[in-house]
Amino acid sequence: MFFLYEVHNGQIESLRSEGFPMKSPHFDPETDYQAELNPIRRTKEKKRPKLWLWRAFSVFLMSTAAFAAFFYLYLRYAELPPNDIANTSQLVAADHSVLTNLVDGGENRLKVSLQDIPQSAIDAILSVEDQQFYNHGGFNPVGIARALWVDLKSGEVLEGGSTITQQLAKNLYLTQDKTIKRKLQEALHTLQLEMNYTKEEILEQYLNVIYYGQGAYGIEMAAQTYFDKPSKELTLAEASLLAGIPKGPNIYNPFFHFDAAKERQRIVLQLMVEEGKVTKQEADTAFATELKFAALKAPKGRAPYFTDYVSYQLKQVYGVSDDDLYRGGLKIQTTLDPAMQKAAEDIVATHLKKHPDIQVALLSIDPNTGEIKAMVGGQNYAESSYNRTLAKRQPGSSFKPFVYLTALNNNYTASTRIKSEKTTFTYDDDNGEPKSYEVHNFNNQYADDYLPFRDAISRSDNVFAVTTTMDVGPDKVITTAKALGITSTMKPYPSLALGVFPTTALEMVRAYAPLANGGHKIEPYAITSIENTYREEQKTFLPQKEQVIDAGAAFILTNMMQSVLTDPYGTGYRVHEAFPRPAAGKTGTTDTDAWMIGYTPQLLTAVWIGYDKDRLLSATESHLAAPIWAEFMNEAHKDLPDKDFQLPANVVESYIDPTTGQLATENCPVKRREYYLVGTEPTDWCDDHPSMNKNPADKLEQEVKSGGRTFWDWLTGRRKQE
Repeated sequence: MFFLYEVHNGQIESLRSEGFPMKSPHFDPETDYQAELNPIRRTKEKKRPKLWLWRAFSVFLMSTAAFAAFFYLYLRYAELPPNDIANTSQLVAADHSVLTNLVDGGENRLKVSLQDIPQSAIDAILSVEDQQFYNHGGFNPVGIARALWVDLKSGEVLEGGSTITQQLAKNLYLTQDKTIKRKLQEALHTLQLEMNYTKEEILEQYLNVIYYGQGAYGIEMAAQTYFDKPSKELTLAEASLLAGIPKGPNIYNPFFHFDAAKERQRIVLQLMVEEGKVTKQEADTAFATELKFAALKAPKGRAPYFTDYVSYQLKQVYGVSDDDLYRGGLKIQTTLDPAMQKAAEDIVATHLKKHPDIQVALLSIDPNTGEIKAMVGGQNYAESSYNRTLAKRQPGSSFKPFVYLTALNNNYTASTRIKSEKTTFTYDDDNGEPKSYEVHNFNNQYADDYLPFRDAISRSDNVFAVTTTMDVGPDKVITTAKALGITSTMKPYPSLALGVFPTTALEMVRAYAPLANGGHKIEPYAITSIENTYREEQKTFLPQKEQVIDAGAAFILTNMMQSVLTDPYGTGYRVHEAFPRPAAGKTGTTDTDAWMIGYTPQLLTAVWIGYDKDRLLSATESHLAAPIWAEFMNEAHKDLPDKDFQLPANVVESYIDPTTGQLATENCPVKRREYYLVGTEPTDWCDDHPSMNKNPADKLEQEVKSGGRTFWDWLTGRRKQE
C-alpha cells in the first residue's frame, strides 16, 4: 500500500495509500524522509571496501612490475664499479729474458686472451670450479646443493658452491669479508656480469684474475712462476696441477706442499674424466708425468738498481702513469745485457768482500748508441737501494779530458809541453775579488821540467792541467764540458781542472762517449720499446746522436789517453795486464772518491768507489776502482771482436822527439808517434839531435820501412792496418 502526499503551503495532505503503513502524524519531512533512504545508502557503503582492496592490489602489481623493470634496466645498463685488478708490467733484458715484474701492492699479473689458453687448461678449471658454467645465469642451485651434500658427508669443506661468475664478481669488485652486505653485493654484481658480458668474456676475465700463490695472479703468471713458460704451452699435466691451486694457494703450492698439490691434481683429472674432457688413460698419463718446476725467483728480480732506474725513467721522462706502469700490463724492453750485468755484480762483490762498508757505482754503456749495458748502484741493494750512479761526487782528475779537449781545439797539439813545477795562480771569485790558488801534484812530486802533453795525461800532472785551463780559459772548459753532457754546476776557477765540482757517473759516461765514438754526443738510455698488454708496440726509442766535437780532436785525445794504461808511469798501468785490448781511460782520485773511467770502441765504463758520507779513503781503498774496471771490461769483451779506434781523415801522424816536440831525426834517442790535425803537425826537425843527412827523412824512411810501412804511408799519416 502506498501513501501519496502533496504539500500545500507547508501542510501535508494524504493523496493515496498503496500498501505502506501510515506514518506517525508527527512525521518530520526532513529527518524521517532521510531515514527512509538511509538503509539503501548503508548497503552501498558495505560494498566499497572490496573496491579499494582491488585497487590496492592493482597498484602493488604495477609497482612491482615497474620496480622489476627498473631493476632490470639498472642491472643491464648501470656501470659496474671499477675493479682493482692489476695487470703486471714486465721489464725485459736485451736478450728478452725477464728482469722483473713491476708489482704494486704485491700483485703479479700478466693478461692473456682466452684464445691463447690451451683447452686442457680451460677444461680443468671448469671441471673443478664450475661444471655448469655455460648452463646457468650466474647462480647454480644444483651446484650449491651438491657442494653442501659433499661437505656434509666429508665433515669438511671440500667444494664450494660459488660459480665462476660469483668468484669473478668477488675478486673484481669486493673484499673477502664474509658479511651479509658483501654477499648481497656479490649477488648484484654477479647478475650484472652475466647481463653485460658473454660467457667467454667472463671466463677470460676469471682466468686472468684468480690467485695461484707465489704472488702470481692469473694463469699466465702462474705458468711462468711454476713452470717458466707461457700459459699457451701448458701440458695437460701442468694445467691440471695449476687448476687445483686456487682452491687453497698456500695449501696446494707445489714448491712447498708437493704431495698435497699432486693429490689435488688427481681430483682435477678425475673430474675431467667424469665430464668427458679426457679419457682415463690420458688422465693417468698426465698424473704420472714428471713435472719440471721453475726455480724460485727473488721477489725483486735481477739488476734491482737498474730496474728502479727504468721505473723512474718511465714515469719522469716518458710520462707513463703509475696506474699504467704497475697495472697496465706493459712490456718494457730494456738495453741491459744480462751477462755483463752478472759479471759486474760478481766482480764488485769479489773486490769489495773485505770492505763491507764502502760503496760502489759501476755504469757501462755502448758509446755508439748510449745503451746502458750494466748498472750497479751500490754494494748491497737489500741494505740500501740508493743508486750511486746518480749520486754527485767529485770526479777528480777524471775531469781533465775535458780540459785537454778544449786545449786541442785552441791550438794545443801533441807536441805541446808545459813546465811542471809548483805554481800559484790568481783569479777573481764570484764577487770579483782577487784570489790566489796554489796547485800541487800528488805527493808534491814535480818534473821541474817541460812535460810533454801525453806524459801529462798518463801521469795525471795537476800543474799541466791547471796551467792549460787558465791558458785557454776556464769558461771555455766549462763550455766544452756542457757540450759533451755535463749538466752539474761548474765555476771558472783554477780548481775546475782538478774536478772539484761534483757530478754523477751517468754524466761522466755521457761526456766521455764522444771521445770514443768520433765526436757524437749521445744520451745514455735504458728503454728501447714499450708494448701494451696484448704486445702491440706502442713506442720505440732510437738512439739520438749529435756531432759536438771534431772527430780528429777526439781521436788524438783518445790516443794520448791510451797511455794512461800502457805507459809504465801511467796511473792505470797496473791494470793493463788484466785488460790488454786497445783502450783509453783516466783515473781520478780525491780524498773521498776514487774513479776509473775508460773505453774501447765498443764499451764505455765508469767505476766509482767511496763512502756515502764523505768518509776519507785509505790508500788501499783509493786503488779499488781501477782493478774492478779492468776485470769487468775483460769479462764484458769476451764475446766482442778485437777493435781499434779508427783514424779520421783529418788526422795525420808524425814521429817526434818528445823532449822537444819537433820531428824526430835518426839521432833522436826516443822517437814517439803522435797524431795531429791536418795542418798542425810539426815541420821543424829536432834541434837537440840534428841529422847528419842532408835530408833527415831519408834515414828515418828506412827505419819506418823496417817496421813494415812505406814512406808514402808515413808521409801521409796512414796507419798500418792490423
